[in-house]
Amino acid sequence: MNFFRKLERKFGRFAIPNLMYYIIMMYAAGFVMSLFNPYFYVQYLALDAAAILRGQVWRLVTWVLYPPSTSGVLWFAIAVLFFYYPIGTSLERTIGTFKYTLYILSGVIFTILGAFILYFLLGGNVLVGNVFSTYYISLSTFLAYAMCYPDMQVLLMFIIPVKMKWMAIFYVVIVVYEMIQYIMAGAWYLVIPIVASLLNFIIFYFGTKDFS
Repeated sequence: MNFFRKLERKFGRFAIPNLMYYIIMMYAAGFVMSLFNPYFYVQYLALDAAAILRGQVWRLVTWVLYPPSTSGVLWFAIAVLFFYYPIGTSLERTIGTFKYTLYILSGVIFTILGAFILYFLLGGNVLVGNVFSTYYISLSTFLAYAMCYPDMQVLLMFIIPVKMKWMAIFYVVIVVYEMIQYIMAGAWYLVIPIVASLLNFIIFYFGTKDFS
């Protein structure tokens, strides 16, 4: 905890107020882009270590444009209005602007590092850029929020009241199940994007316990 306080005293001026607003704007831009050309992202913007090493350094930033979900206009709007934006802004108010900025930024950095680690582990022979996305970074925000407000109720499918802690446990079980399935299928490399994107949650959890 003292480590985070020292960082805030030294770099607090670089915190980004209302960061979730800018994240949502990027998601919206990526969503619109996916409607017109769904292949453009993978070809030119995705987090692809091989392409970055060939000089396409903009991919270090542009991969965050792609939203966690592109299943349709209606569902994207619902996800933004009732999930990503309210949870993100509430978490920022709870833990502070600097810590929230650091939380999101560390998730991005760990994901980028994971992409390069995976690239070198695979000998650079497999294109893996499209397996790194913002989905698990968004999930890490949800898990942090659930840690701060475990007993808060949300309406699942706008009908069923469920406490945040039970939803968090459900998602964790799903993620662990996915990783086990990948390993059993011999696709162990797909575990790295998940762990890398959730590493910020693990570090903050053991560093603060309650994210305060």
